Amino acid sequence: MFPFLIEKGPLLRRWAFLFRNGSAFMLVCCIFAAVFLPPTCFSVHHLVYTSTASVPLTADELDRHLARWREKNARLGVTGVLLFSEGHILQVLEGGRNGVNKLYNVIASDARHSDVTLLSYGEVGERRFAGWSMGQVNMSHLNPALLLKYSERPTLDPFAVSGGVSMSLFEELMATASIVGQP
Repeated sequence: MFPFLIEKGPLLRRWAFLFRNGSAFMLVCCIFAAVFLPPTCFSVHHLVYTSTASVPLTADELDRHLARWREKNARLGVTGVLLFSEGHILQVLEGGRNGVNKLYNVIASDARHSDVTLLSYGEVGERRFAGWSMGQVNMSHLNPALLLKYSERPTLDPFAVSGGVSMSLFEELMATASIVGQP
């Protein structure tokens, strides 16, 4: 009756079967579920955390680490941005729940981090930093007044702000082209 439906895969074959066998109500229910109910598929999660570096990092060491982290993030399907200043790390990770969770667990157990603190975690509608497997905030272009906009002092203290405030800071940094790094 509707041969084009049979060629489109198992779901459409089931619909064609229901229609051919006179179960219009079931057909309507299946179509409703397929159209209006969310599928069990990929969802984007974001995670914002802060920590303190256990050992001092030079700019060259940080660049070497960033190169490795970018490769690892790309394999996990994780994107994000890192802000490193005066031994403080503030980072947003985004991607599939499993990739983000796996990466955060590695970070939380890494001896190079201390005082790892989760600031925000949840499902979001879309990635905010899809252009970077690991973008980095260029601290030399950072206006202290921007930090003052989001905290008590014009210095970075990620432990003193919420995850939402941190995300607002990252979004403004992105808008002002303060984030650098290769995709």
